[in-house]
Amino acid sequence: MKLETALNEVYQKFKLHFYQEAFSHFKTREATLTTVETFCMEIIYALGNPTINEFASFIGISSPNATYKINNLIKKGYVNKIRNESDKREYHLEVTQKYLDYYNISYKYVETVVNRLKERLPQEEQDNLEKILNIMSKELMPELPGNVR
Repeated sequence: MKLETALNEVYQKFKLHFYQEAFSHFKTREATLTTVETFCMEIIYALGNPTINEFASFIGISSPNATYKINNLIKKGYVNKIRNESDKREYHLEVTQKYLDYYNISYKYVETVVNRLKERLPQEEQDNLEKILNIMSKELMPELPGNVR
């Protein structure tokens, strides 16, 4: 299997597992986030408490459009706006526990796969994989912020 194919297959399986788990939770309650809102939440979480302007800039929309999206997420209980202490005009976006509970659907599976890897691979191979992933994240993806969660 080519490297590109193998990496894409792993990425697709993580996404599929997330969708499978997310939909299974809809059986007991109505979906509260639209697809676009879900993407927005994933971006806000990954950026780690961005300002509204940082969020808007990252996804390439106007600040008023971003504010509208954020206000909907606040109403649904997924985001809080936290006033910047040094610049009272600026707000940082903070995900709520409600979102973290939703996000943990995905993260728990990553944890499961990592635990399986630890059982299967010797420490030296685990260290090499970690090194490769860090190189990919920190050096080979310059289009994205370096401080992604």
